[in-house]
Amino acid sequence: MPHTLDAIDRRILAVLQRQSDISHAALAVEVASSPASCWRRIRALEEAGILGPAVRLLDPAAIGRELDVVCYVRLNSQAPDARASLEQFILARPEVMSCYSMTGEWDYMLSIVVGAVRDFERFLMNDLLRHPAVASSNSHFALKRVKYTTALPV
Repeated sequence: MPHTLDAIDRRILAVLQRQSDISHAALAVEVASSPASCWRRIRALEEAGILGPAVRLLDPAAIGRELDVVCYVRLNSQAPDARASLEQFILARPEVMSCYSMTGEWDYMLSIVVGAVRDFERFLMNDLLRHPAVASSNSHFALKRVKYTTALPV
C-alpha cells in the first residue's frame, strides 16, 4: 500500500534533502512538530522506501573531476540480453553518474564525470565502444554546470 504524505512529511522531506545531518530537535523546530514525531515519521518514511540512505555531496572540482560529459549510446541490438549486458557494465563504472534508457534516436543517455578529456577518451575508446552491445555513441562536453540538484520537489 502506498504511503500517503501529509504536509509535515513533505516539510520533513524538503528539509532532509537540503540538510540530511540535521538533528531531530532542529528538524522539529523547522517543520513545526515534536522531535519524537519527527523521529517516528522519518522511520516510517524509511520503511516505506521513500527515504534512502543519507549521503554527502562532493564538489567535483575539489576532487579533480571537473569535466561533465553527456554521452548518448546506440545499441547494435535491442535484444534483452544486449541491454542487460550494457546495463551491468554501466552499473560497474564509477565515472557514470547516471544512466537513462531512452526513447527516440539513442538507446541510452549517460551522465559522466571525469577529470579531463583524456580520461573520457580512455573510457570511451577502451571500454564503452569496445562493449559488444554498443554500436555507436555521441558525446557532448559541458561548459559549466548551471544547475545541479538531487532534491526532488515535494
